[in-house]
Amino acid sequence: MRVGVVRFPGSCDERDAAYALEMVGAEPVLLWHGEAGLQGVEAVVLPGGFSYGDYLRTGALAQFAPVMESVADFAARGGPVLGICNGFQILCEAGLLPGALTRNAGLRFVHRLQTIRIETRCTWTAGVEVGAVLTVPVKHGEGRFVADDVDALAARGQILARYCEPDGAVTDAADPNGSQGHIAGVTNAAGNVAGLMPHPEHAVDAMLGGTDGRLLLGAVLSAVATR
Repeated sequence: MRVGVVRFPGSCDERDAAYALEMVGAEPVLLWHGEAGLQGVEAVVLPGGFSYGDYLRTGALAQFAPVMESVADFAARGGPVLGICNGFQILCEAGLLPGALTRNAGLRFVHRLQTIRIETRCTWTAGVEVGAVLTVPVKHGEGRFVADDVDALAARGQILARYCEPDGAVTDAADPNGSQGHIAGVTNAAGNVAGLMPHPEHAVDAMLGGTDGRLLLGAVLSAVATR
């Protein structure tokens, strides 16, 4: 399965994402932001980093890159799209996901291992039990998720994951950025587009701290295979 990884000026995790995708059995294809085509990939990942230097707002300039029109068309046809950290911010700015990501409540950059609880079954959590607790790193300064109606998102099954304690309890103390509803990730209404603030691509190698990220990145392979 070929999975495109979009490279923007300022991306810094595209090679990590490509490596992680190889680890779960996919063939990563690096896609340049200035080119409109997706080279026939079967899924797309927008990696973390600081696209366009985070000028104006995180993700605000990247949404206008030529590749994003193709990503939007691909998503509209049901293609799986995942935005990680800065990629999540870009998808929100592009209107492909609800809500927005703002400055962390503590106004400080946060970098730590983080437990999250999976809240829904979608293309990017296929095969992962709802309620499962995964450990993945976070590293962001603008990861506080806000939306007009978080309860409505939850009612529609669009909450991908919430920050939690190791036992799965959702608490203020477990939330690294003060997100509304302690939300770590969301999906679109169809469930094929997802955004996640934590970094599953940094949790695929036991020597580097854990492999829970494989469950998320690997899920899309089985989901696409059954389409």
